[in-house]
Amino acid sequence: MLPTALKALNLLPKRNIMTSSAALAGKLSALKNPSLVKSQSFINNEWVKSTSGKTFKVYDPSTGEQIGPDVEECGSAEEVEKAIKVAKEAFKTYRNTTPKSRQDMLTKLYNLMLDNTDDLATIITAENGKPLADARGEHMYSASFCEWFAAEAMRTYGDVIPSTIPGLRNVVIKQPVGPVAIITPWNFPSAMITRKIAPALAAGCTCVIKVPAETPFSGLALAELVKQAGFPAGVVNIITSEDSKTVGEVLCASKDIKKVSFTGSTNVGKILAKQSASTLKKLSLELGGNASFVVFEDADIDAAVAGALVCKFRSSGQTCVCVQKIAVHASVYDEFTSKFVAAVNAFKVGDGAEQGTTHGPLIHSRALEKVEQHVNDAVERGAKVLTGGKRLHGNFFQPTVLGDVPQGAECLKEETFGPLAPIIKFTSEDEVIEMANDTDVGLAGYFYSRDIGRIWRVAEALEVGMVGVNTGVISQATIPFGGIKESGYGREGSKYGMSDYEITKVICMGGLGTS
Repeated sequence: MLPTALKALNLLPKRNIMTSSAALAGKLSALKNPSLVKSQSFINNEWVKSTSGKTFKVYDPSTGEQIGPDVEECGSAEEVEKAIKVAKEAFKTYRNTTPKSRQDMLTKLYNLMLDNTDDLATIITAENGKPLADARGEHMYSASFCEWFAAEAMRTYGDVIPSTIPGLRNVVIKQPVGPVAIITPWNFPSAMITRKIAPALAAGCTCVIKVPAETPFSGLALAELVKQAGFPAGVVNIITSEDSKTVGEVLCASKDIKKVSFTGSTNVGKILAKQSASTLKKLSLELGGNASFVVFEDADIDAAVAGALVCKFRSSGQTCVCVQKIAVHASVYDEFTSKFVAAVNAFKVGDGAEQGTTHGPLIHSRALEKVEQHVNDAVERGAKVLTGGKRLHGNFFQPTVLGDVPQGAECLKEETFGPLAPIIKFTSEDEVIEMANDTDVGLAGYFYSRDIGRIWRVAEALEVGMVGVNTGVISQATIPFGGIKESGYGREGSKYGMSDYEITKVICMGGLGTS
């Protein structure tokens, strides 16, 4: 049963990947559509040359080799202000476009993304390192937001509220919030952009996007497709810069930016919230997590193992909804652990472009050092290394499983963001719920059980924004993605994600008389 489950979750070696390491040997020059390779900021539908003349390089985390042309540094305060000005001017007309026209442009963007699937997945793998199968999965997930919000553009429904005053009628309408700033992370270099710009564009907003310096090429390729899809000049603008601090400060302080959407760490999210306070702009913050994965004694163990594998080791553990700690009931601990470790031992770690690779590198050496620190800390406290636990070459770390991890270990308290799975035992439902909720963040949580009463009790008791019950995969364009506590606020995806880019206005019309 396990091999079948793993195959369904894309964790077994692939043999029919269309793009191989040979295709990546020429870096981004090997793309079928070379027009997707851009290395300048995109402002007002033009590729803008840096005024400073500075550039930065982007490296393949698997090999350490430069993957494409030097990227021009366009992160000065003046250059950011120019992008904001352009977005503000474009908003004056774009806000008045019809929902149908925005639907048509988003649909065209979606189709263009599908037409360029191989190239866009290749770019993701080259700059992020994730296996091509995962990159294609991210690409399809990324495109799905354009498809979903194209339809949502036509569903910006208002309301009519009965009046308590004779002769008065109350009508509620939805309007775009205004120019928005979008700051995205490197772990999903395509999907984290479309998850934000698709609802913004559907609502009638214009955008200024800061792409991560580690993975700028995916965002720039999307900008080229945005242009081809027919979006007016100035509606989508992308800034390339290594100076995230300056760019963030200017975007947050600007009175012309009416909303900031950020995905990243809790610490940076707090800084951005402070910087945005002077203008009281809307914020969507999708921040850190510390997800628990609970296996109750009545769980389907094989299904739980398969779910934990994808939930923990997807993108080598570099996801915000990645499980941080696995809690297994003492009565099934040995069965779960032995099957879990056996499955992890079947992984193939390597260059994401190579056929058969299931897990790629970490993004850089700092990420590697954090995983190593968490492993060493847990072992010093008494945890047992069940598999892995060591650095490999370059930015690679062995997929690692630790057993009998004691409370107090750093890996149970902090987000590792790497291929480390700590397993602990528990004996009661109340105990494990208290453990899962004992954290300042609350993004996602997972558990496996076949008791319908327990399913409702635990799902309602977990202090998180998203719960996966008998599944390790929750991300979809159709659901509200986001957390509570210090995991941030606001939602992305679904109809709720659309409302985060809109304002609600009531129009009270008097003098209408009475019948």
